[in-house]
Amino acid sequence: MTTLINKKGISTQFLLSKEGEAEIIIQHWIRILKVRLIWIRDLEKLIINYVMHKDYVWSIDYSTFDDRQLICSGSSDKTVRVWDVETNKQIRLFNQHSSYVYCAKFSPYHYHKHHRNVICSSSWDKTIRLWDFKRNQQLKIFNGHTSYVVGIDFSRFNGGRYVCSGSFDKTVCLWDVETSKSLHIFNGHTNTVWCVDFSSLQSNNKDDNNKSNSIGFIGGNGYTICSGSLDKTIRIWDIETTKQLILLNKHKAAVRCVKYGSNELGISDGANAILSGSDDKSVCLWDIRSGQQIQVFNRHRHWVMTVEYSPFVVNNNKVGGSSNVICSGSTDNIIRFWDIRSNKKKLYAINGDKQDCGIYCLKFLQLKKKNKSACDISLCYGSRKGRISIWG
Repeated sequence: MTTLINKKGISTQFLLSKEGEAEIIIQHWIRILKVRLIWIRDLEKLIINYVMHKDYVWSIDYSTFDDRQLICSGSSDKTVRVWDVETNKQIRLFNQHSSYVYCAKFSPYHYHKHHRNVICSSSWDKTIRLWDFKRNQQLKIFNGHTSYVVGIDFSRFNGGRYVCSGSFDKTVCLWDVETSKSLHIFNGHTNTVWCVDFSSLQSNNKDDNNKSNSIGFIGGNGYTICSGSLDKTIRIWDIETTKQLILLNKHKAAVRCVKYGSNELGISDGANAILSGSDDKSVCLWDIRSGQQIQVFNRHRHWVMTVEYSPFVVNNNKVGGSSNVICSGSTDNIIRFWDIRSNKKKLYAINGDKQDCGIYCLKFLQLKKKNKSACDISLCYGSRKGRISIWG
């Protein structure tokens, strides 16, 4: 039994099967999106000031800093831009990359270590750069890749001190943000490494020894890097031994996105799961231990460029707890929601605006509530035509 509250505060109870219940919950959320904040037909009136990249928006990230809600984005227009969510205005522009900016992320290391808001970006100019938000200037340049740099990710351990990157040079590189040095280059892919992701700590040791870990032995505690490639494979690398641990090779085309799961995922031992999207139009959920696909979702009509674990859960009692809903965006210009427990039926699909011409990145945001009735979960996406849209 699920209880939903309508706009007037009246509760309605639904007695449904799991799949039916899931669809009702997602549809209820989408209806609220249309009514509340940024329904697509009203988008330009509300946030026109920061939907103004001139080319593909490849990545978006979200952060709060000194009570400000910020979004950063990377684009083929060679810029990194920062937007204030509350004022709907662009507040920073970094334009020193000489080619496409593929990925832009807020640095958790600088935030926790130095209380500074720093953005990290990767580019087809073969560099990774750090930008100081407050001083509006470039901090560092990481040189080491011999071709275009695509996906980057910060470590979930040591306060985000380490960054991994994938490149057209077919390698994964591990960097120390503190020293700006390359720690190791992982070789094995036979084509471009398009996407990378760090694992969380998977050790059974409950003591928090993260602060004392060094890059020399953190792999012994279960730290790994996952990479997806145009060679159609996903590979998992042990950081300590620098060896390839696992090869997942059931995609039939380029792998565009990979995401580690967590124990909050609504399946047994979710930290040993990986979510991926591919040019074969599928979204796959993998079990790392067996190397097998848990589920395959095939409703997209073109390349799947981005996947995310959503904050939603569907069960017989409530909406909350462990998430079992995932989300994917595609160059077919559709965002789809899926229940990881079943691949037989999609939960919901959102069509992007005709001006978007493809969904290239997604991010769930927990925005500040403006009033008690407002939903604090929003969905942000970037598109081929330079638009950044927030629903929620």
